[in-house]
Amino acid sequence: MGMPDGSPTYEPGIRWNDALGIVARPTGGSYGTPVTEGAGFKYDEATLHELVKEWTDLAKEYVADLNDARRIAKAQPPGQEYASGDNAGVTRQSGSALMETLDQRITYCQNMAAKYIAALGKYATAEDHAVTVINQQPKGIA
Repeated sequence: MGMPDGSPTYEPGIRWNDALGIVARPTGGSYGTPVTEGAGFKYDEATLHELVKEWTDLAKEYVADLNDARRIAKAQPPGQEYASGDNAGVTRQSGSALMETLDQRITYCQNMAAKYIAALGKYATAEDHAVTVINQQPKGIA
């Protein structure tokens, strides 16, 4: 089975294995509607929840990778000769660089999830305000 044509694009609810031919399973949300009055996007509530979950899940994956990177950063030479020691030293440096990169990615993903959580709070506040305004309207047909 070949790779799909064209450049990869992000689609909420689609997993990496879907790109390899497994049927896609969208999980909801609209993934934003362009805003006509300026730069940015609008998201519905389902999309915001989905994005929080996806960024949180990605951060968790990076944490699992970080645990593996720690083992690389502690690599010991298999033997006592010079080549083994030098190779283990280079491996430890690579492991340390990987750990640093994964730490940055974890922080980024957590920050993105926090932004969408904040947006959900604003969404809920706007919804509460709209309900209050509607409830203040006279009941029945005037």
